[in-house]
Amino acid sequence: MENQQDNQIKMAAGWEREVLEKVALAAVTEQARARRWSVFFKSLVFLYLCVILTLFTFPNIMEGMSGDTEEHTAVIDIVGMIAEDKDANADSIIKSLKNAVKDTNTKGIILHANSPGGSPVQSSYVYDEIRRIKKEHPDLPIYTVVSDICASGCYYIASASDKIFVNQASLIGSIGVLMDGFGFVNVMEKLGVERRLLTAGTHKAMLDPFSPPKEDETRYMQGLLDQVHQQFIGAVKAGRGDRLKDAPELFSGLVWTGEEGVKLGVADAFGNDDYVAKEVIGVENKVDFTQQEQLLDRIAGKLGASFGQAIGTMVKGMSLQ
Repeated sequence: MENQQDNQIKMAAGWEREVLEKVALAAVTEQARARRWSVFFKSLVFLYLCVILTLFTFPNIMEGMSGDTEEHTAVIDIVGMIAEDKDANADSIIKSLKNAVKDTNTKGIILHANSPGGSPVQSSYVYDEIRRIKKEHPDLPIYTVVSDICASGCYYIASASDKIFVNQASLIGSIGVLMDGFGFVNVMEKLGVERRLLTAGTHKAMLDPFSPPKEDETRYMQGLLDQVHQQFIGAVKAGRGDRLKDAPELFSGLVWTGEEGVKLGVADAFGNDDYVAKEVIGVENKVDFTQQEQLLDRIAGKLGASFGQAIGTMVKGMSLQ
């Protein structure tokens, strides 16, 4: 009987030991698996960073190796809306200009223009930079070549260049200033909606689209527009000089075809990038100096948005059990 009890105790102890061994082995196995996954993900992140770094540096390395040791015409794009948050912004255009000027093999600069205009401030920054470059480097020609359109702020910039070349069908001009908006007062009255607005400052809600316009505020804003318009006109006159014809509609905000623009003196001649590089500047080889958004910034932005969206989805799916 005693032996039987001893055997039962030994069997129980053996069973417990076996269970403990299995639990310990499972824990060790789980730790090893976790370490392997950790190493895998770390390696994946490292590889990803290496790929990004390679993509980021490879164009710069190739550019440095190629060197562009021969003489060239620098081409800088002014394409799309001109605004601080757009590709055509003063900072990127000015950087492009500085890089082109700094290159000793640059024999001339072409501003490839295809823009309806935009911010007068951004346009003024670029205009001033072109004038500064022309003063410091009088022998370096800067020409604007218009493709489809060069209007408003884009023409502001173009007027600083030495000459403006167009196609007969290009649209050019629009020397004016615009401020637009909407008024919803009558709509609100029909819908029975009452506008409740509190302000500290007599004109803090100036041009509020849900309130009737005030004559004095409208007059004030018109004065601001007129000031900017006169600045625009002064810049164009300073840049174009006596090439401008004495036409009453010149600064009215109208646009003209390239053919008419040449007659009015808002443009100088006909020609595209290739023609100007080869026949005017005298260097057929063109090099694009347009400042591009860095590849790493683009990828980081897209990945950041994707990662944020994924994290947001995960958080929404989480709950306390």
